[in-house]
Amino acid sequence: MRLSRPALFCAALISGTTLAAQAFAAPAPAAPAKAASAPATPAAPSNPNPLIASVNGQNIYLEDVKHAAANLPPQARQLQPNTLVGLLVNQIISQKAIQIDAMKEGLEKKPEVKAQMEEAADGALQNAYLQEKVTPLVTEDAIKAAYEKNYASKKGEKEIHARHILVATEAQAKDVIKQLNHGAKFEDLAKKLSTDKGSGASGGDLGWFKKDDMLPEFSKAAFAMKPNAISQTPVKTQYGYHVIQVLGSRDAPVPPLDQVHDEIRQQLIRDNVRKVVQQAQDKVKIVRYDAQGKPIDPNAKPAAPTKK
Repeated sequence: MRLSRPALFCAALISGTTLAAQAFAAPAPAAPAKAASAPATPAAPSNPNPLIASVNGQNIYLEDVKHAAANLPPQARQLQPNTLVGLLVNQIISQKAIQIDAMKEGLEKKPEVKAQMEEAADGALQNAYLQEKVTPLVTEDAIKAAYEKNYASKKGEKEIHARHILVATEAQAKDVIKQLNHGAKFEDLAKKLSTDKGSGASGGDLGWFKKDDMLPEFSKAAFAMKPNAISQTPVKTQYGYHVIQVLGSRDAPVPPLDQVHDEIRQQLIRDNVRKVVQQAQDKVKIVRYDAQGKPIDPNAKPAAPTKK
């Protein structure tokens, strides 16, 4: 029986329980042997999956502990092996004891519990199927091919470098524009007047950004401007009124593969999961029903809206 990830592992850590972990412990050094007249008998091969403990006859093996450890977060796996194994063994024993007691009380026969158990089993089967089908498709070669197609062969997305002054009212924004047109320094007014304290301290500088990085109203105005231009109409957003100056425009550099590797991998997983799900659906007969319980014709055209 494959054991699930210990749900109470944090509690075990807090309690500080440390059972002996002989499976990972180094053997004690043996005393020097006397010279033997007869050849030594070859040692029997060690058991790669030794028995660690049992609960009411249900055995817990080293493989069970390894499986539980593999599902732990990285920081938990940094513990000393002896301590970690002891904690996990104690946790698995607790799980089995709870399961045995729950079975004695017949909890698995309760409708709501039975439904949850069946749902968990169905989910495990579905996940196993998807993992088996999708994992072979998400290879390093596939990731590199996706990078070449979607990154290396394309021009980088447009970015602009801009700064802004944010004020509460349209009248204030128009006054700022007037001052700028009469020679006032943008950075001085930003430090003095902008309610955006984050950028105001640096003269309103927002750095380089892409269109989707900013609010739609702000981006629409900023990306329509030429470098060194100052917006002559206040730009309204949910935060107030902006006066914008565009300092430069460029195509964003193409990120190196190692920077987007994990992002590409996750996208490949999502894409392939959708394909596998669709392929599974194509193999089965699906019938949908309307509110009256009648089968819905998948080829039927939607009814035309009626006039009131």
